[in-house]
Amino acid sequence: MTTKKHNFCIFAGNSNPDLADKIGEYLDMPLCGAVVKRFSDGEIQIEINENVRTKDVFILQSTCDPVNDNLVELLLMVDALKRASARRITAVIPYYGYARQDKKVAPRVPISAKLIADLLTTAGATRVITMDLHAGQIQGFFNIPVDNLYAAPVLLDYIKANFSNEDLVIVSPDAGGVERARAFAKRLNAGLAIVDKRRSAPNKAQAMAVIGDVKDKTVIIQDDMIDTAGTLTEAVNAIMERGAREVHACCAHPVLSGPAVARIKDSPITSIVCTDSIPLNVKAATCNKIKVLSISSLVGEAIIRSYTGDSVTSLFV
Repeated sequence: MTTKKHNFCIFAGNSNPDLADKIGEYLDMPLCGAVVKRFSDGEIQIEINENVRTKDVFILQSTCDPVNDNLVELLLMVDALKRASARRITAVIPYYGYARQDKKVAPRVPISAKLIADLLTTAGATRVITMDLHAGQIQGFFNIPVDNLYAAPVLLDYIKANFSNEDLVIVSPDAGGVERARAFAKRLNAGLAIVDKRRSAPNKAQAMAVIGDVKDKTVIIQDDMIDTAGTLTEAVNAIMERGAREVHACCAHPVLSGPAVARIKDSPITSIVCTDSIPLNVKAATCNKIKVLSISSLVGEAIIRSYTGDSVTSLFV
């Protein structure tokens, strides 16, 4: 990056102020003024305190818990900026909520991820920057450009600095994550294993078998997100029963809802490495097994390249 002086505006909602501040520091520019308030009945009010006429604007907002509040904040900010005559509006959504509802899994259910895409487009977004979509095909739900970033460079740098490639095995906690785990294993020159998972109900999973050699190995379970940690802890138990030396995990999105933190504390897992795409809740922030890496430079660089028209894909080559 040759310069950090740019003619665009960055706004942030209330979902992840720490990450927004770090991205502002990376770009060497302050966040633009916006006020997000609530009326007494809970309605959200947005006020933009900057002149954005004919400017490119970026809105930083993860649609994490409280998901619906953060989503409505984002939609209202997009609408406010569109009505203020912004030239282009890019929604920067490090964590895209509703991404797991990307298909009909039963009769008479919505495809929520598609509806959210329609809402963002109708509100006035002209581009979306997100990270580690749960299902890559969600990009096709939009009729505007979508840049899907990957936390892999941040996570891989940490793993290379803290783990020896010797006797290292990357594990996918289910069949759906095999491609992601294989890519990690290839870059680390490590082994690969898979946990065969059977899910009996939403947020409930039982690990059945481990496919691959994990005996006397240092294992890293790789996934895009950890929600209730049911899948993770079942996988850890199954791997430890097969004789692994120690088990770690890494993920892009630390959702960590419900009993997740209690399960992690009670599990034999050694550590979990995640990013700050979602701010840790109070319980998770006090868990010494969880380490957070920042994606601020990755997202900041993607913002610059999106603005200048340079390649975003080259960040991951």
